[in-house]
This record gives sequence, structure tokens and C-alpha cells, in this order.
Amino acid sequence: MSKVIRLDYSKTLGFVSQAEINAQAALAKKSNETLHNGSGKGNDFLGWLTLPSSITDADLNDIQATADALRAKCEVVVLVGIGGSYLGSRAVIDALSSSFDWLQKERKSPVILYAGNNIGEDYLVELTEYLQGKSFGIINISKSGTTTEPALAFRILKSELEKSVGKEEAKSRIVAVTDAARGALFTLATKEGYKKYVIPDNVGGRFSVLTPVGLLPIAIAGIDIKELVAGARLLEEKTAPSVPFEENLSEQYAVVRNELYKKGKKIEILANFHPKLHYFAEWWKQLYGESEGKDNKGIFNASVDFTADLHSMGQWIQEGERSIFETVISVAKPNHSFLVPTDEENLDGLNFLAGKNVDYVNKMAELGTQIAHVDGGVPNIKVVVPVLNAYSIGQLIYFFEKACGISGYILGVNPFDQPGVEAYKKNMFALLEKPGYEKETEAIKKRL
Repeated sequence: MSKVIRLDYSKTLGFVSQAEINAQAALAKKSNETLHNGSGKGNDFLGWLTLPSSITDADLNDIQATADALRAKCEVVVLVGIGGSYLGSRAVIDALSSSFDWLQKERKSPVILYAGNNIGEDYLVELTEYLQGKSFGIINISKSGTTTEPALAFRILKSELEKSVGKEEAKSRIVAVTDAARGALFTLATKEGYKKYVIPDNVGGRFSVLTPVGLLPIAIAGIDIKELVAGARLLEEKTAPSVPFEENLSEQYAVVRNELYKKGKKIEILANFHPKLHYFAEWWKQLYGESEGKDNKGIFNASVDFTADLHSMGQWIQEGERSIFETVISVAKPNHSFLVPTDEENLDGLNFLAGKNVDYVNKMAELGTQIAHVDGGVPNIKVVVPVLNAYSIGQLIYFFEKACGISGYILGVNPFDQPGVEAYKKNMFALLEKPGYEKETEAIKKRL
């Protein structure tokens, strides 16, 4: 079995033609070249393009050493961050850890928990209650250190940690991943002597999983970050501008989804048949939604977990408005084997499956769903992952990142900014009467 991910868009060809796809190959190639020569919009945020090939063993060894130090001290590590500061880590950790890892009493790796991605008071109270009596550490990920959600969570958790182990010991259990030279978190980390890692200036949050933002928590979870980077490096090579369109998975995916968009398929649903990929879909939604949803255009991104959501969203996908297409992540081979047992009474009528792997049943559900949805007017793109391991997930990350940059340029937007994200913040600060927002506070109160 090949160790390389594969793209199959044959089930879209009843909706777009191969000729239409081929006609856009030159534009995809030009968009790919524009990324690499840095002549397009957002060209100051292209550091992710060469991350896999530029990360050195020394970099990875240093990250691993920090991870090992926290692993030795902590039962729990809380990752504080929002958006790209935590979604990439969680996508990889959830995909490559035991589904019941956090329930195990005897553990090789700390429990990884997440904070700073919401402003839920109950969540923070329950988190701090869980941490009582446990040896824990904190990774605080923030470029500025002033983003409301993570800053609030870190203030609370830092206080709890210092009460638990004392200020001096707390310093050895806090790692800051932040700006290289400025910002509130950089200032605090320098003053307190926290171990620091840099978020590169030229890498946006949603593209940052292969920086210390993602690699440190992933390493703490016991996942092989060298294999993850090696997988990404392979796809960096295989999606380079020099690779022909017919072999370039990222260029093909970018073109097909944009051609479907032209045909009125305004919604892309990322589907998986593997429950460990739920947070990978959450990472993907941010990557594409924040990159392309601007200038009053862009595909709307949604996700479903099959087969569970076939019993809910499945009805809408099958017979709702025909404005959708699906991209399915298909895992070719599971990591474990489980045969369906025989039951003498056979009251559930499942003896016809006795002796077959559970994954065989899942694959037939996947195939049956694809046939039904295509027959129902839903084009289907399939991304085949050989097996869920660090090497494959590294490939998948870079494949989607590269396709996102190309797709944004094909669409005609800047895929590397997010001006709309600031709108809610301005209103929130005005409502909270934050110093410096007096005029905005007065204006918004009149509206209320």
C-alpha cells in the first residue's frame, strides 16, 4: 500500500467536466508560482510554504527536550490559545491518540486540556476544579498576549499554578509561544524567565501547526513530530510549482472546488468516517473559512462525522438544496483489527457480518453513502489517507494548506488576512468599556 495520500475527484465529473478542470490548470499553476515567488496578496505571510523543509533536527530536538521536561513534571498540560493557536494541535493530538486516552489512569503522556478558546465561566471553574491536586503545566500561545479569550484564561491558570506549586516552580512549568521581540506575553515571559518559542512573523495562526505553536503540544502528547514534519515535507515536494498539474494534488483540489463553486455549489462539507478526525475538520474549517470568506465571496465550510451524522444531517445532504459538495477524508486502513462475533440467537440479524472486520462494514457504509449522495446531486471529492499516523497527517496538513493558498488566489482574494475577525472585538471592547474605546462605547450604547 502506498504511503502517500491520494486525491480522487472522479465523482465530480458529472457536475464539472475534465475539460473545464484542465482549462484552469494554467491558472492553478500561476497561482502556485505566485505563492512561491511572493508576488501575490498577503506575501508577508508565506513562511508556512517552506516550513517542512526548513525545520532542522536541532529545532525539533529542542522542542522535544522542552516537551520531555514538561512530560516528566506534569500529569496535565493546559494549552491556552484560540483559533490557529490550538486547533492544529488538537487536530493532530485527537487523530493520533487513543479515543479514551484521557480516561486512562496509568499514562505515558500527560493529559492535554484546552483553555482560552472560549469565555465560558462554567468551563473555567470546572477546569480549575479538575486541576486541584494535580501536577500541571501551561503552554500559553499568543502573538500579542492581549487577545481576550487566552489572556483571561492564562491569568486565571497562572494564578492557580502559582498557588499550587509556588511562583518559582511555576516558572518552570509555563512555556510561552509568542512574538520574537514585542507584546505583553513576550514581556512577561522575559521578565519571569519562561521558556520561550517564537511564532514566526511570516506565518499566520491558521498555518502555524508546523511551528512550535503546534509541534510543542503535539510532542508533549507523545506523538513523533519528526514523522509529522517528514510527511509535510513529502507534500511540499509533491505540490511544488514544478510538479505537473496532472500529478499536483493541491492544484487539482483547488481547481475542482472552484469549478464547483462556479456551478452554484456554494457549500463544501468535509466528511469523515473516522471519529478521530472531528477536530481535524475543525482545523480545516478555520483554514478555509478565514482564508477565503471575504469580499462577499467564498465557499462556506461545514463538516460532518459519519456515520453518526448520516442519522441527522444526512437527510439534508441527500435531499436538501443542491448547493453543496462533499470532500471526504477516507482512511484506507485502520490501526486495529476487530472481527464481528457470531451470536447464536442472532436477534439483531447481524450474523451475515460475522467474521468480517468492523472496518469492512464502515467502508461499505462509506461507499454506499458516496453513491447515494452523488445520485442525489452532491459532487464528491475523496482524499485517501493510507493510515492514521504522524506521517500521513503531516501530508494531509500540508496538502490542505497549499491548496488553500492556491484556491484563494484563484478566487481572487487575499487568503492570508482576516479583517472581518476584528469586527466583533471592537463591539465587545466598546460594550466592556475598555479604556481607549470611549467614543465607541458611547456610540454603541446609543444603538442599544
